Formats: sequence, C-alpha cells, structure tokens
Amino acid sequence: MNPFKEMQALVLVATHGSLSAAARVDGVTPAIMARRLDALEERLGSRLLHRTTRRISLTESGANYLEDCIRILNDLASAEAAAARGSVQVSGHLRVTAPAGFGRQHVAPHVPDFLDRHQDVNVTLDLSDRLVDLVNEGFDCGIRLGALADSNLVSVHLGEMKRVVVAAPSYLQKHGQPRTPEELAGHDCLALGPQRGWTFRSGGAGTKTRSIRVKGSMECNDGVVLAEWARSGAGLAWRSMWEVGEDLQAGRLVSVLDDWAAPPVGIYAVFPERRHLPLKVRAFIDLLKDAYSQKDYWLPKGNGIKPEPLKRHRNSVRS
Repeated sequence: MNPFKEMQALVLVATHGSLSAAARVDGVTPAIMARRLDALEERLGSRLLHRTTRRISLTESGANYLEDCIRILNDLASAEAAAARGSVQVSGHLRVTAPAGFGRQHVAPHVPDFLDRHQDVNVTLDLSDRLVDLVNEGFDCGIRLGALADSNLVSVHLGEMKRVVVAAPSYLQKHGQPRTPEELAGHDCLALGPQRGWTFRSGGAGTKTRSIRVKGSMECNDGVVLAEWARSGAGLAWRSMWEVGEDLQAGRLVSVLDDWAAPPVGIYAVFPERRHLPLKVRAFIDLLKDAYSQKDYWLPKGNGIKPEPLKRHRNSVRS
C-alpha cells in the first residue's frame, strides 16, 4: 500500500473525527480508509488511534506522528505544485487575522517585508481577540495561540511562547511574593476578561498541568492594559514573555512562581483545508516561520544582540 495514502488517511481521520467523514473527503469507502489505517499501524508497529464504535481519538504516539505526517504531505504536495507551476509569481489579495496584541508586535511588523519580497500581493491584516470564522468571513489564514479547538482547519506550527506571572517590585514589597500557585488566592490578580484560570505545572515539575482560578478587583479584555496595570503595582498578571520581556529586563516587573511555570504553548497558522494551499499563504507562513525560528528573535529588544537576518525559503510550508 502507498505509504503516503496511509499517512493521508491518518491526517483526514484526525482532522474530520471519523472514518466516514474522512472517506467522503477522499472519495473512498470507510472500509478502504480503515484498511489504510490498519496498514499504517502494522507497518509502524504502533497504535496511532483509539477506535470505538462512537469515537476516534489519537494516542500519544499518533499525536506526535500526525504533525510529521502533515509536514511531509505538505512538502510533497508543494514540491509537485511548484514543479507544475514553474516560475509562477506570488500574487493576489492576502487576508490574514491574528490576535490583537500578538498581531501588533509579531505579525504586522513582518507585512512590509513580505510585500517587499512579493510586490504583486496586497495584504489585509485583521487584529481581533475574537475567534474569527476564516471560511465564512473570507480569510486566507489566521494566527492562533495555545491549544487549538477541533475544527476543519489545517494548522502549521510556527513557534512557541512562554507565559509567566509578573508583578511590579512595589506590589511585591507591599503584599509579599507568592511561593506556590495556591497562594495566589491571597493576592490581587489581574484578569483577562472572563477568567478561565492560570495554568501551572502540577507539583512544579513534569509536563502535567493544572488550572488555578484566580480573583482580583480589576479585569480587562486587553493584555496591553493588564501589563500596564501590573507595572503600576495594581496586582499580579499572567502574561506572555513577548509582552513583558522588556519590562523584566528593565526591572519594571519581576517574575514569580517560575518553578511552576507551565510548558510553552504553540503559535500556529491555521487555514481552510484545500488540496493546494495558495502560494501567497504559503509564502507568508514561510516568512513568519523564518522570523520566529531565529535564535534571538524572542529575546527582549534593546539587549544589545542583533537578530540574525532572515533566511529565505527555509522550512517551507507546503500545500
């Protein structure tokens, strides 16, 4: 059996959640789809899916293998498409959406460079913290942070971000420093809108995480405001390093509970599933991946380290 068909079967089933849905997309029967999965698991000698009469879910091995499958299949499809297109130029109108704060700092600054490289493209960048419906609202791709909700979107991993609990030295001098996540109950915590909890490692070690409910007298749906409140000494905030890195370096903020910090969460590009990813989308995602993968990119600016220049056409995203 064709190993690429087997890998495609895993991707389709993981994306669509059932054999029947995956089979409809590929134009085959559920029985054929099941045989491809069986052949893949037998060839690898590892169970990739938990299959019951009601639901299908990935095993840990399956989840790890799935990301490699997506990358390999995208690479193959893009190589074939590039060979068929020859020297076709990137062109058209690219519509991208991203979270407001992250988009301002880490998407918008790269748009001029993208247009310098691809002068036949124009870009619309929508910055919003709501969950945008890419298909119904006509967006080519979106940038998303953290765990992705189940959907029919394809995702590409762009990088990772770390979150830390921070406070101004003045706040810590007045209220003391929490030593464990449980001690946050006695502190004024600045909440980002309706609070779903702050995430920490269980026991301060390992990869298991838990969510701690916090409370405070101030909340806002804008992370920039929360960081400003924290700098003013109003309370503790749980923010990403890309937001507060310079404040930590300058001493305006201090990080606490570092031994309990949860593992970094992913930064993703998502786009509607298509047989061939438009060249304009692939090129923009390539540029972001190149930028975010620079060794010094996430270091606070003003540290005296000059980031390495972008290397073009590396780790290309494939359709």
